[in-house]
Amino acid sequence: MNAWLPVLLAVLVIAAESTPAFGSEHTSAPLRWFFEHIFGPVPDWRWGSIHHFLRKTGHFIGYGLVGVTWLRALWMTFDRWSFLRSSLLAIIGTALIASSDEIHQTFLPNRTGLFSDVILDCCGAFVLQLLVYAALRIFRPRILVGQVD
Repeated sequence: MNAWLPVLLAVLVIAAESTPAFGSEHTSAPLRWFFEHIFGPVPDWRWGSIHHFLRKTGHFIGYGLVGVTWLRALWMTFDRWSFLRSSLLAIIGTALIASSDEIHQTFLPNRTGLFSDVILDCCGAFVLQLLVYAALRIFRPRILVGQVD
């Protein structure tokens, strides 16, 4: 159960963010405040593009972390599985959560469910898992030895 707790927490965070309160009209002001405190004032005509980029970056990183929690849980549960097998199943798990999230958003008045967001989310999971693999190859190569497919 401890292996799966981060997955559960990640799904709960996604569920909380998949509400009308996290629609773009509600995230614009706080994100703009934060962005402008780091980078300085942004003209209104440019903010829309930056806001869109920040929201999509959030998708990429957030679901990348969801994918890593899946990877961790699968690897801890099935310790003889290869990294590749665990990674593929983690991406499938991430895709299922992302798809459910986007379907749910189609029923909300100020949200849209987009297939492109599911693709972006899965790409985030893939890239973060590649980074985990690279880190393991560099810092803990013995962990990757001796696993079966």
